[in-house]
Amino acid sequence: MKTTIDMKIHKKVLTLCCILLFCKGYAQDIHFSQFYQVPQLVNPSLTGVFNGDFRGIINYRDQWNNLAPYKSYSLGLDGRIFKKKLNDKFLGVGLFVYQDTDGDSKLSTTQVNLSISSVIIINKSHNIAAGIQGGFAHRKLDETDLRWGAQYNASGYAPHIASGESGVYQNNSFGDVAFGISWNYGKKSMNMSSNNHLGANAGIAMYHLNTPKQGLNLEKLHREFVGHAELNIGIKNTSFSLIPSFLYLQQGPLSEVNAGAMLRYTIKEESKYTGLLKETAVLLGAYYRIGDAFIPCFMFEIASYALGISYDITTSGLNDTSKATGSIEIFFRYITPNPFKYGKGTKYTPML
Repeated sequence: MKTTIDMKIHKKVLTLCCILLFCKGYAQDIHFSQFYQVPQLVNPSLTGVFNGDFRGIINYRDQWNNLAPYKSYSLGLDGRIFKKKLNDKFLGVGLFVYQDTDGDSKLSTTQVNLSISSVIIINKSHNIAAGIQGGFAHRKLDETDLRWGAQYNASGYAPHIASGESGVYQNNSFGDVAFGISWNYGKKSMNMSSNNHLGANAGIAMYHLNTPKQGLNLEKLHREFVGHAELNIGIKNTSFSLIPSFLYLQQGPLSEVNAGAMLRYTIKEESKYTGLLKETAVLLGAYYRIGDAFIPCFMFEIASYALGISYDITTSGLNDTSKATGSIEIFFRYITPNPFKYGKGTKYTPML
């Protein structure tokens, strides 16, 4: 019995330690493995940078469910405005909302961000964009489900025993500011069958420009530096495209590198004349977050809709010590008008 109790205490202490480290700012921000489906979280300048007038993306992530469950939810909405009034440029506007709930303590972060970008069209193949994002965040801790060593007796856990702990975490709210720039390139296929398109996207961004105070002792949140790049390469005279992506994050003493690729297969082309046939494609690939996880991904596209799923297979030492089950992630995307409508030239556009 004593061994079982000790193991329970150890798990709770380990969870609390993780929370305290997070509160002190030694952990990274919320992130998604399918980073190319959270453009406003990667770079504010990507707001409105897509083929269409309006885009909506919902994301869900469930991590380490058998250890200390971490759940993340997000909703991103963005679109283009003033396309007709501004010559060779337009504005992108967006809303990004997310909530992240961590572990048994239900330490949660809820944030609402508004983004605006200015996109300058250099020529038919190139454009550059700069964007700024402002938001408001609230962080809170629910101590009701925490178990402390003082609450265990010879019979096991006794919730009626006072823990002797209070004020472990101070709930707080703060404002947040981010900025980014990006470059986009696209070369259309010569015709529907040639499939020799080429697209590219790259950019840099900085989050927490104002280094807001948060967490235990209200310490300053480290600025986060982001670098990203993506290609969309049509494999000539086939129905395949190769889409490699790269993401680099640096926040305080911690960094993250995520790289991999998706292979896109067009099952059915968009009808050139009637529009009755909608372009349909499947994508399959994998990413590797260095030192942390291998991430196989699957995605299905049909006209304006896309659905994707990925699973993080933990490769770090955490898997050896805790048998962590990894993380499942799902997204749903909608773009209007149909981005694959014949003549739109969207096949060369990067996924971001």
